[in-house]
Amino acid sequence: MHTIQLAIVCLGAGVSIGGAAAGAGIGMGMGVLGACQGVARNPEAKGVITTTMILGMALVESCAIYGLVVSLILLYANPYKAALLGG
Repeated sequence: MHTIQLAIVCLGAGVSIGGAAAGAGIGMGMGVLGACQGVARNPEAKGVITTTMILGMALVESCAIYGLVVSLILLYANPYKAALLGG
């Protein structure tokens, strides 16, 4: 029974980082799409659009980092890991 619980924790860690990375990838793609369309429609506003896009990308990337932190906590700082492994 303990091995199944440990396997579920590992699966949860994988889903955590996978979902965060997929969401960040989609968000970044949509951000770049909007920035490209904005520059195509108004080339004079390129600097403002680029600055806003870079700030948005940093915020989207922080969500992926949160997913990574959650998965690392599940894998390495899990308080139940010792009990599940029998130690």
